[in-house]
Amino acid sequence: MEGKMGCFGDFIQRAKPYIAMISLQFGYAGMNIITKVSLNRGMSHYVLVVYRHAFATAVIAPFAIILERKVRPKITFPMFMQIFVLGLLGPVIDQNFYYAGLKYTSPTFSCAMSNMLPAMTFVMAVLCRMEKVDIKKLRCQAKVVGTIVTVCGAMLMTLYKGRVINFVWSQYIHPPHSSSPPLSAAAADKDWVKGSILLIIATFAWASFFILQAITMRKYTAHLSLTSLVCFMGTLQSVAVTFVMEHRPSVWSIGWDMNLLAAAYAGIVSSSIAYYVQGLVMQKRGPVFVTAFSPLMMIIVAIMGSFILAEKIYVGGVLGAVLIVAGLYSVLWGKYKEYKEKEAESIPEPVKHNGGNNQMIMVIDDLEANDVEMQKSQVNKNFVPSIAISAPMPQPPMLAVAAPKP
Repeated sequence: MEGKMGCFGDFIQRAKPYIAMISLQFGYAGMNIITKVSLNRGMSHYVLVVYRHAFATAVIAPFAIILERKVRPKITFPMFMQIFVLGLLGPVIDQNFYYAGLKYTSPTFSCAMSNMLPAMTFVMAVLCRMEKVDIKKLRCQAKVVGTIVTVCGAMLMTLYKGRVINFVWSQYIHPPHSSSPPLSAAAADKDWVKGSILLIIATFAWASFFILQAITMRKYTAHLSLTSLVCFMGTLQSVAVTFVMEHRPSVWSIGWDMNLLAAAYAGIVSSSIAYYVQGLVMQKRGPVFVTAFSPLMMIIVAIMGSFILAEKIYVGGVLGAVLIVAGLYSVLWGKYKEYKEKEAESIPEPVKHNGGNNQMIMVIDDLEANDVEMQKSQVNKNFVPSIAISAPMPQPPMLAVAAPKP
């Protein structure tokens, strides 16, 4: 019974990174849906970023102050600059460009474009020597092929639609009526291209954020404090950007409506909790493992979007999702094999011989032989001074007296 409980405990321990990252994708999917509704109602995405990180800072800062008051490292100038750049990459550049691209496109398309994140992170990690690629090894081939397949699946969703798939609930869902005048086909295509470019820039900033976060966490080990500082720095920088981009005081007004829900949900779930959990998982498995789960968000958003926003799902989207999942599993398999190799290398050499009884007996015999040799040498060391004293050799009296001293 104890053996079964121990195996179950080991399984849960190994599954924690996977459970954490899958749960975060559900949180990100909900953020995309709620944010799209808020942006459609006219909320400025600059103001949304400010309120989002203000909520995140207010939620996570008390935990950081209380729980890490004794282990918080001092902030040097290089560390401050890294935190400053983290706030600029994540809260400011990534989220402002992502929200702008989301406004011009759709949640499903935005998530599909974000699936370039594992590929960008993998390439940047290789350039920064955080990932080693030995193309002769099968696990490295799996990571490279999985990354390529994931990007191909995302591009298939973007470039090919096909016919519409009608679900059982589709006939009961009616698209919401918009009060804005319909756009022409040329204007819609222009906005779609503009949104795609903004999403690509946002994804590049997001990948850079993961790489720099992994580097920063090696020196600043207080994870909650680091998350709080990044959110706080992002809030200040977002306020400055909003003052430059928005000149109407009315954009700051927020009530008990969808705008407040979008800001609070994004701040608590997608910023404070997500930054902290990603940091913990990244410390054990690396940035490529963290970003490899992002394709799941697109599938979740596509299903939720068909329910809530009455988005249409096409055959191309389903085929692209299949490729994305296949690429995801390929990358995760390669990362799992790499993790097992590192885990095996960290085991001490005597423990590795436990696999065979004969080898274990040989190791024990060698250890006993070494102990016997050490005892003999110790006896010889203790016996030499007495022989030297009893020998009839002419030597000074003081030297003969002083020799027996330990």
